[in-house]
Amino acid sequence: MQDALDPREEQALRQVILRMRVHGLGVSFGLLCAVGLFAATNILIIRGGENIGAHLGLLAAYFPGYRVTFGGSLVGAFYAFLIGYGIGWMVGVVYNRLIET
Repeated sequence: MQDALDPREEQALRQVILRMRVHGLGVSFGLLCAVGLFAATNILIIRGGENIGAHLGLLAAYFPGYRVTFGGSLVGAFYAFLIGYGIGWMVGVVYNRLIET
């Protein structure tokens, strides 16, 4: 029985093991961004105060329909998921291309 792999088999095995699943990475980045924005918005709503979420409210320029309200946090979470998914997908694609060389 042969224990050692020849160099071609070892290289092929490394490429299969090291490859990232781009959709899985996209979903995980997307969920991280969505939950983060949802939580940040709702924490500000619960804390209250004079000027609730003035800085976070600036995201409305990029996310149409986003406001520092509960409904707005759902809209923002949707947009954040899309952006996070795109970033995670791109990171996975670039990583996979780099390990192929």
